[in-house]
Amino acid sequence: MSDKGIKRRDFLQGSGAAAVGIAALSAGFVLAAPDGAWALEMKVLKTHASKTLLAMARATYPHDNLADFYYAKVVGDLDAAAAKDKALAKMLNEGVATLDKVIGVNFIDLSEGNQLKVLESIQTSGFFQKVRGTCIVSLYNQPLVWRHFGYEGSSAEHGGYIDRGFDDLNWLKRPPLDASPAAK
Repeated sequence: MSDKGIKRRDFLQGSGAAAVGIAALSAGFVLAAPDGAWALEMKVLKTHASKTLLAMARATYPHDNLADFYYAKVVGDLDAAAAKDKALAKMLNEGVATLDKVIGVNFIDLSEGNQLKVLESIQTSGFFQKVRGTCIVSLYNQPLVWRHFGYEGSSAEHGGYIDRGFDDLNWLKRPPLDASPAAK
């Protein structure tokens, strides 16, 4: 530190950590990015459960190019639902405990391969099905995730897909002309 006082970078880093700390005190639990880029206030789920559910969501629907921020929406939605349903909160907490017990190591500390084995061993459970179903809706119903996959969103309000994106898939090879029947 210089003799002129605190540096801007130090102030920003300290204030970010303080904000997460204050949120943790007021809410009780926070799911935060390791680099402090984002944080999500939890109402019911404790930090370990939140991190485990985040890892489970990522392992269930893995996309290397999607940041944890998008998967955190799944955890936030599960937490919001658990805040309204004590039975769900109990199921989620017991499910996290089960994930940690299957191999005897916390799920978040396992390799991707071992996480997959653990998930395969519980795939018929109500816990797994609840998290899987929430992933489908919460993860894939985000417009920024749509952009990542090249989906332009609903086209009905724009007249449909025929005139708006029907054949603009640039990641598929063009079929040969003889693959389509001749026009009559």
